[in-house]
Amino acid sequence: MKQKPTVSIRKKAMLDALEKSLGVVTTACKAIGISRETHYTWLEKDEKYKHAVNELENIALDFAETKLHSNISKGSDTAIIFYLKTKGKKRGYIEKSEVDHTSKGEKINIISLGSGVKPEKDEE
Repeated sequence: MKQKPTVSIRKKAMLDALEKSLGVVTTACKAIGISRETHYTWLEKDEKYKHAVNELENIALDFAETKLHSNISKGSDTAIIFYLKTKGKKRGYIEKSEVDHTSKGEKINIISLGSGVKPEKDEE
């Protein structure tokens, strides 16, 4: 009779599968034969596993950034525009005006009346 791998072995396999799938949970779960519920239970109950999964998010982000830079190098207008809109704001590459309202250290009171609510009139 074939023995089921230990939980720690399955967690390690899941981390490897998540890395290969760039963090796509369903793909990783199918690759190692566990349910999504098992993965999310591990996340909830095992801080070390949760930390390792969170670290893998950076791998997917790094991959996407690499592809973005590659497309910029190939002259992709879309990639160039996206990069400038997100990273070039300080140089004026924005579509909308961003206004910084400061209060010079004073408290700002904001009164919201809500939608459809009329302010009460002062009784005289």
